[in-house]
Amino acid sequence: MKEAKARIQKGKLLTFVPTGEYYFTKGLKAYHRRDFIKAKKYLGRAIQLEPGEPMITCQLAIVSTELGEFENSNRLLHHILEELDPEMAECHYLLANNYAHLGFFKDAYHHAKLYLDIDPEGDFAEDTEDLLELLTLESDEFEDELYEQDDLIIKQEQARELLESGYFPKAIELLKDVVKEYPEYWSAYNNLALAYFYLGKVEKAETILDEVLERNPGNLHALCNRLVFAHYQGQSSDVTDMLQTLKKIQPLLSEHQFKLGATFALVGEYEHAYVWLKKLYKHGFDGDGPFYYWLAHSAFYIGYENFAKSIWKKVLEITPEKEGSEPWNDEKTPENGFEDNKGSIFLKLDSGYMEERLFGLFLTSVSSKKEEILSSKKLFQNQKFTPLEKEYISFIRSGKPSFTEDAQEIAELFYENHHPIGMVEAGLYLMWFSLFIEMSKAEVSLKNKRAWAGAVEYMWHKLRTEKVSQQEVANRYGLSTATIAKYVKIVNTYLN
Repeated sequence: MKEAKARIQKGKLLTFVPTGEYYFTKGLKAYHRRDFIKAKKYLGRAIQLEPGEPMITCQLAIVSTELGEFENSNRLLHHILEELDPEMAECHYLLANNYAHLGFFKDAYHHAKLYLDIDPEGDFAEDTEDLLELLTLESDEFEDELYEQDDLIIKQEQARELLESGYFPKAIELLKDVVKEYPEYWSAYNNLALAYFYLGKVEKAETILDEVLERNPGNLHALCNRLVFAHYQGQSSDVTDMLQTLKKIQPLLSEHQFKLGATFALVGEYEHAYVWLKKLYKHGFDGDGPFYYWLAHSAFYIGYENFAKSIWKKVLEITPEKEGSEPWNDEKTPENGFEDNKGSIFLKLDSGYMEERLFGLFLTSVSSKKEEILSSKKLFQNQKFTPLEKEYISFIRSGKPSFTEDAQEIAELFYENHHPIGMVEAGLYLMWFSLFIEMSKAEVSLKNKRAWAGAVEYMWHKLRTEKVSQQEVANRYGLSTATIAKYVKIVNTYLN
């Protein structure tokens, strides 16, 4: 026993605690042997031990590229640039190569140019110049693809502007073309779902989101849009479940962080919204009007009033029409409606769809900028107006008796309950003016205006899968349920 104790005292018990550097070195050795599977294993362990070390993350991205895992490589490289080391120029070179392999030539060109701007004498400068030459000069096919990427971005931006302006039918038309041409461009699918939802076609919108999540599981934009749909439809239990899921997500890409933050703000989860939006702001995110709008709102509602007011100045610089919709405004209006956005009204008046133009004329009638719009050259020079629309303009100007007066008064009944008019409410008015066009052709009498208004509103709620009874709508418009039921049948006939 004494001998054993003596041996233990003489010897030294050494504990081996591997470090990130240890596994990084083993990973590099495996990489140089071109044993990429082992390299990935060792580097993955190194990141677990030292998650904030950009060199380890970058080496793992290189190994992922060698294994053909380009999307994972890009995720790691974006993580470095957004979280660990924004000045690590070689990440742009690696991203350029990855995007070129994936066929995203616009993105490849963008990151190649960034690399040369940041480090024109860098180790990869010559290789990057060769890549740029290949992208833009040597290959007609690459040049065509680059043009296609430009075309895609332009179309997506046009669709976004149409959506924000409530120009839903035109947005749907454009986005259907985009998804047909680019069948895996998920952003277009998500915007298409939004357009259908705001137009009142809820089942169609949800079907599109189901398709996205089936073909691209975990798509963050689709998950966020599902939450927005449930929120607008008052499905509180679904909202709670979806929030629990989204609160666990930790997106790396700035685009995803913005989407998550804006979605949280929209449904009133201001603390979670502020975390993501403020993080982007601190990292110098080049945001647009909606980014600063939601950042100001989330900051205000969790008590950072001074910061919210400083951010609101940026909102007004980008979108001056938002003046009056400050979160501290006594009226607590989330946003001015389309009726006070002159640009949005003119977009509708120039639509290729008659119901959009009629809706634009109604917005003009209730707008604070009514006289300015009615006296504008744009209105006089508009060649799209039909005789019915010209009659409507005349009625709005002079109050001269007209068949369109009935349509106006029914829309005004909606306006008593649904204003300011945002994206959701716009669907009700568009439905009404679509019906009015058909009724004007059939010379249908619109004498019982409250009955028509109640029936149209009931069908609008039904199409949005919102729980509302005919009795509830009848009470709102001072009608009997028998009258509502009668007119609902007529409206349903025209809708079909």
